[in-house]
Amino acid sequence: MATYIVLLNWTEQGVAESGDSLNRANAAATALRKLGGKMKNVWWTMGPYDCVSIIDVPDDETATAFSLAVGAQGNVRSVTMRAFEKAEMQTILDRLK
Repeated sequence: MATYIVLLNWTEQGVAESGDSLNRANAAATALRKLGGKMKNVWWTMGPYDCVSIIDVPDDETATAFSLAVGAQGNVRSVTMRAFEKAEMQTILDRLK
């Protein structure tokens, strides 16, 4: 499974319905499971992003489908970044030799 860090900002709609954000996070986790992924964790944050989530999914296509499905609901805009663990990064670096 590939790991992704998802940075989220609420839209005006998302802020207006902020009291439902826990339910939305649970629904997102359920939707991700149906796509074959797993939401490892989600945090509500202060600063430039309203939430941060770590997800594991089989591939880029699944990550993209999930981002589109969540964004289509109109509550958040996201930035999704592929994250590499040490062993994965070592494999990448070994290709440079």
